[in-house]
Amino acid sequence: MSSPAAEQAPRRRVAVVAFEGISPFHLSVPCVVFGEGLAPDRPFDLVVCSVDPAPVRTSAGFALTALPSLRALQKADVVIVPSWRDVNERPPEPLLRALRAAHARGALIVGLCLGSHVLAEAGLLAGGRATTHWEYAPLFAQRFTDVKVEPDVLYVQEGRVLTSAGTAAGLDACLHLVRQQLGGERANQLARRLVIPPHREGGQSQYIQQPLPKARTGTRLGRLMDEVRARLHESHSLDSLAHEAGLSRRTLTRQFKALTGTSVQVWLQAERVQLAQRLLERGPLSIERVAEQAGFGSAESFRLQFRQSVGVSPSQWRKTFAAG
Repeated sequence: MSSPAAEQAPRRRVAVVAFEGISPFHLSVPCVVFGEGLAPDRPFDLVVCSVDPAPVRTSAGFALTALPSLRALQKADVVIVPSWRDVNERPPEPLLRALRAAHARGALIVGLCLGSHVLAEAGLLAGGRATTHWEYAPLFAQRFTDVKVEPDVLYVQEGRVLTSAGTAAGLDACLHLVRQQLGGERANQLARRLVIPPHREGGQSQYIQQPLPKARTGTRLGRLMDEVRARLHESHSLDSLAHEAGLSRRTLTRQFKALTGTSVQVWLQAERVQLAQRLLERGPLSIERVAEQAGFGSAESFRLQFRQSVGVSPSQWRKTFAAG
């Protein structure tokens, strides 16, 4: 059930930029997340517009017709560039101007996969952090020296600019935006409908270089992770978790990173924040009680870590998304 706050909020306008040669998969990611995935109430007004004159032919050979022009960006709250056809081709100046204008008036600008190259060409990433598909990250870093490239993460948000890695990471980034706009419960509902993980931290690795066989490691660490999720109110440390798993600190760190693509500490922090979000949304618990049940130790520590992870205070999150 969506919260009253989400139901009463005005529908936000999302514009997705298509172009000649676009991959149907990349185009479908924001369309399914902000369109049919949130049926029946559809809290976003979704429009697909085009850089190039219609018909726009996709990389799969079929064409898209009757697409509006880039003027659609003038009224959009969120503008998404889902990819780009060639990193060696500078995007058309009308697109770059439209992105700058949308950002200047307060729109959130999103570059998924190679779309981050378009945002960089528009100058929207200068002086900040960004990511892109790992295969093109070295070229990105060489070309855009004023951008701090983080090649191993799923997505990065810097203020009103969001960039993601390739393919499935675009889903993670879009789901991250849904969580920001509509709350954790609605984002989890959408994830279940799309049959994808409900939340992957942006700092998680794009790929796992040496995944370990489930028969050897996945089962043991999987059980440990489930047990910790059920006891987040308790104090956990790398030493205590290594003891529970029957492993050394070094072995647990290495195997956990190989299995999940992130560290024990980062995973534990993300789990605590997600539990706190659910508690804030679902009930009238005090901030102190939420901090205790989510294992933050103190309300002060909870407020600090929650704001660092989510971008708003626990009270603001509750005010926006708490059920009536």
